[in-house]
Amino acid sequence: MTNSEIKIYGADWCGDCRRAKRFMDEHDVPYQWIDVQEDAEARELVQRLNNGKRIIPTIVFEDDSILVEPSNSELARKLGINS
Repeated sequence: MTNSEIKIYGADWCGDCRRAKRFMDEHDVPYQWIDVQEDAEARELVQRLNNGKRIIPTIVFEDDSILVEPSNSELARKLGINS
């Protein structure tokens, strides 16, 4: 799986979003950051994916799988990282 198509939907004020970004950066996993505060379409997508709730971070992977508010261990497992 190539990681270039990972999209993290979040907001700068969100601690879980900052943690997920930090995890990805520390493990050199490329991703696209999409700020739901600045992007109305992204906000709508997050709500659609989460049954009407705006839960962040919502992370969409290249295989179209989704993790919502994942822990670092969940991210590691999904990405095949031994941590």
